[in-house]
Amino acid sequence: MGDFQVVDPKGWEYDLHSVYSAYMGHFQTHHIAWYDKSWGHLFSTFEEFLAFSWPVIVVTDARTGKAHIVTRLTSIGAFLKMIKTRFGETLPQAANMVIIQPFETTTRHLRHVSDHATYKKLHSTLPAAVLNAQKQRIRNGELDFIQEIWDMQDKTFMAVDFEWSERNEKSTLEWGYAAVRCGPLKALGVWPPVPDDNYRKGHYVVQEYIDKVVNKYCPTYPWHYAFGDSQVISKAKLPQVVQGIISSLASPDSETLPNNLVIVTHGASGDLARLEDMKIRLPHNMLVIDTAMFERSLYNQGLRPLMVDPKTNQQRQSGTTLSLENLLRSFAMSTQSDSIVLPNVQFHNSGNDAFMCLFALQMLLDPRGVKVPTPKRHSHNFGMNVSNMGMGMNTMPMTMMAPQAAWSGYSTVGGLLTPSISSPVQRNSVYDLSSEFGQMRMASGEGSKRSASRSPGPKLVPGSASSRRLSGFRFGDA
Repeated sequence: MGDFQVVDPKGWEYDLHSVYSAYMGHFQTHHIAWYDKSWGHLFSTFEEFLAFSWPVIVVTDARTGKAHIVTRLTSIGAFLKMIKTRFGETLPQAANMVIIQPFETTTRHLRHVSDHATYKKLHSTLPAAVLNAQKQRIRNGELDFIQEIWDMQDKTFMAVDFEWSERNEKSTLEWGYAAVRCGPLKALGVWPPVPDDNYRKGHYVVQEYIDKVVNKYCPTYPWHYAFGDSQVISKAKLPQVVQGIISSLASPDSETLPNNLVIVTHGASGDLARLEDMKIRLPHNMLVIDTAMFERSLYNQGLRPLMVDPKTNQQRQSGTTLSLENLLRSFAMSTQSDSIVLPNVQFHNSGNDAFMCLFALQMLLDPRGVKVPTPKRHSHNFGMNVSNMGMGMNTMPMTMMAPQAAWSGYSTVGGLLTPSISSPVQRNSVYDLSSEFGQMRMASGEGSKRSASRSPGPKLVPGSASSRRLSGFRFGDA
């Protein structure tokens, strides 16, 4: 136990305790009086069986998710060879040994177990191995594991989104979140969650960057939060707010049990990096769902409708990823029997993105009976220029029915979800975020005006020193 050695888990497939159990069953089935044999003491107890000093590692089964202490077939052969050499009797390989398929692919710590105390100590680490594998499998977007934690209806799912500067990714411009506490809802008999009533949400704009940072390729829209009021906050206080909100929803850290709080993001690496930059302490046992990877996994398995890649005008290939906006649009194919009208909100506002990300997760997991969220205020008309079609923003939502999919930028052709040529916004690719969102600054000319009453903070007076340009939009003269 003193020497540290790692091994490739490939080939480590036989559950050690099941090897002992299989031989005891073999003796019973074939009426072998093992207790009268010279080697019988090796099977008198599991502890005596361990005296052989078995090389083992801890892995989880890719099929069941359960953790096992496993050894190799060659080690079993060495045990049988020892019996033949020392006692002169040949034992066959027993049937019914538990053979697992290791989920882990990275090297594992090799240990030698020769007594029950060592085995017991190693056995106590199995729950931690299960948790680590569960975290990875959920992060990878495996449906069975994500569906399981949703169906338990006792977790809190919190979607988060950051907007940051293109020139310095550590400069956070906005942060938004939306959370649903499934446990209290289940206790009240409320299911499925209603986004308007059951999502806790918030949106924060960093004060220091309001007038100074405007992204060129992926512009942000800090004053277009559609589900409540934005709050202006200093960059020094934002980490404190983020930490406080996470702490208010999370359960204590544990090495064996998953946290009650599940983080949800669309493109987890960027948002998790921002949390790390802000030195936000996330419990080690926290699960993270990446809706981009989850949807891609579902599409790869044929569990989502076929659709066309607008970049190539060919059928979307496995392994490609949808932006959050196009993920929401793609629900048209799965809701042909129901009229699903999505709110016309401005994307790349962190509050809107977080809210709609949580809604997208709910739609992917259990779309039955889900009520579409209603904006508390209508966003500015930049994402979809509905005025070009002769209809006002307040009267024309984004209809996601397949026969009317031109509003969503998609239409139904030959059973595929295809980009509609009538879409007022032409995008080069759903995968090139810079080109996709770089063309969304519509109606932003000199003649466009923006109501200062829709912005948090004091009202700006045109012509005064406080008049300013925000996120690419200019305050016009009164």
